[in-house]
Amino acid sequence: MTGEPLAAAPARAPLGPAAPRPSLRDPDRFGEVFDAHFAEIHGYAAKRLGPDAASDVASQTFLEAFRRRDRYDPARAAVRTWLYGIATNLIAKHRRSEVRALRARARLGPGDAPGEGHADVVDARVSAQGLRGRLAGAIAALPAGERDVLLLVALADLSHEEVAAALGVPYGTVGSRLSRARKKVREALGGTNPMRDVEDDHG
Repeated sequence: MTGEPLAAAPARAPLGPAAPRPSLRDPDRFGEVFDAHFAEIHGYAAKRLGPDAASDVASQTFLEAFRRRDRYDPARAAVRTWLYGIATNLIAKHRRSEVRALRARARLGPGDAPGEGHADVVDARVSAQGLRGRLAGAIAALPAGERDVLLLVALADLSHEEVAAALGVPYGTVGSRLSRARKKVREALGGTNPMRDVEDDHG
């Protein structure tokens, strides 16, 4: 990694010469990474844990990233993917809170399985407001590893390769966890899959 000038990049820009990345030679410029990605990481944390915990998780994500910047390997993952991995690990410390929140949303009613037809299928990138009713209950019942994979695809719009890099698991593990998670959600919703298969887009 070099200390060449860094150009500001949008949150979803692919890693490349112009993408912000942690700098070893000039740590003050790590602020560019924060500016480019904080809102997106905060949004992900809010969708999983709610707004109260989101700011703490997002701030801690960037603190950890700064502390661990010397271990960042751009050959393994884009900065955005790396940050999602850190955030997901931090969210793991809030598993009980996340499950409690999902179960509470399950009692709210709306957000159950959508009706027939493509137009009524819930988009794979589920919003926090969309995690209600039986959908929220189905996600709460998933094992942590399956829930992480499903929500990184659904909420963060990561590809299978990116999820594998973020979580530090083999590519095949991502596929098997995602397949199991989708099957369980479909079964919980009476055979309707509101997360929708996104393999054509992400596989």
